[in-house]
Amino acid sequence: MAAKKILFLVGDFVEDYEIMVPFQALAAVGHQCFAVCPGKKPGDRVRTAVHDFEGDQTYSEKPGHNFALNADFDAVKVAEYDALVIPGGRAPEYLRLNPRVLEIVREFDAAKKPIASICHGPQILVSAGILKGRTSTAYPAVQPDVVDAGSAWCPVNATASNSCIDGNLVTAPAWPAHPDWIRDFLKVLGTKIEL
Repeated sequence: MAAKKILFLVGDFVEDYEIMVPFQALAAVGHQCFAVCPGKKPGDRVRTAVHDFEGDQTYSEKPGHNFALNADFDAVKVAEYDALVIPGGRAPEYLRLNPRVLEIVREFDAAKKPIASICHGPQILVSAGILKGRTSTAYPAVQPDVVDAGSAWCPVNATASNSCIDGNLVTAPAWPAHPDWIRDFLKVLGTKIEL
């Protein structure tokens, strides 16, 4: 299997598990992972938040780890990467205001390169305008945005542990979906793992 170069778009208060787990899992199977954030450089850190589901009307939030960036947002050239990951948390709500973030997403999609997005990450897909005519999922509170953007809604199961594949796009509702979401993303990447 040839290693793929995978770009992660992150920002402060990205969901901790949704950056840490896929970044480490994809690296563990041999892929090269690069995390960037607008306004920050390699070696800088983003703060993360842990979102949990504890029976309240919405998720709770606790401080997570600091996550070190290892690539330069200003130097991103989509042609140099094979795939894109957009984690959730609170970061997508303001990252989607950055025109270059949206341009990067559009370039990946136009090239039919794999894109994985989870939880609130699809807010960026909505703002990039790439969901019309697709089928996708997200954190349930993002459903109105996803549907209004023209996507068919792939329902979230009771444990938020499902994912949805539509061509080059792999989406999931939240970190409980990591086993399905990462497995499906590996399929779309063409990664073969022998046990």
